[in-house]
Amino acid sequence: MNCHETQELLHAYLDGELDVVSDVALAHHMDECPECAQAYQSQQALRAALRTSVLAFSPPEHLQQRIRSAVRRASRTDTRARVWAWPWLRVGAAFAAGVLLMWGVGSFRTGPAPDDLLTQEVIAGHTRSLMATHLTDVTSSDQHTVKPWFEGKLPFAPPVQDWAAQGFPLVGGRLDYLGNRPVAALVYQRRQHIMNLFLWPATSDAAPEETRRTRHGYNLIHGTTADMAYWVVSNLNMDELQEFVSLVQQPALPSRAPQE
Repeated sequence: MNCHETQELLHAYLDGELDVVSDVALAHHMDECPECAQAYQSQQALRAALRTSVLAFSPPEHLQQRIRSAVRRASRTDTRARVWAWPWLRVGAAFAAGVLLMWGVGSFRTGPAPDDLLTQEVIAGHTRSLMATHLTDVTSSDQHTVKPWFEGKLPFAPPVQDWAAQGFPLVGGRLDYLGNRPVAALVYQRRQHIMNLFLWPATSDAAPEETRRTRHGYNLIHGTTADMAYWVVSNLNMDELQEFVSLVQQPALPSRAPQE
């Protein structure tokens, strides 16, 4: 299967509508094609965002009841009254539609802040990595193997450290996509708990303070280092996750490749 065929069948693959042969062929192609795999991840993230309740709305019950009552009252009028009432019913219908539209716009305007949407994307990225066979693109505990793998794949060089001595061994890394940008995802482990550390360059307006939150059973910590923004997500308890973040915040020591 080539890239064009993969793009054509991607939505059917996401919906579980492909036959077994096509399903296996498409999955095999994405294992070997980072661009198609990235497109698949983007579609998954979009679907996860659209499934959240904050992106959907329904009119309140009292508004639905008022519209139904207005329709029933209009239907009980005589023929002559209905003839004269049609223009007003059209006005009423237009008004009702306008109210519903304004309700929807208001729901979007009072929706989550960009930071909350990014939180959902981080959780979705972490969940995808645990559910699919795509935890890592490069699997290694050697930072001198993982760090060079990102070269040419991202417009920045993510700092990669192995903290096995502190109880947080490096598992590997992969490419991910958060907040409309490609990011580095470094995978660490604490006993049986997997941690995803998402990294991208910090901007000048990045908030300096660190934030913690718990969503859907996952703990998350967000902050910035001297030059990187980071999100850490795991089902590890918050105290140990903070211990890991304290390592992330330390300046990276100059790495020296093993001598051959």
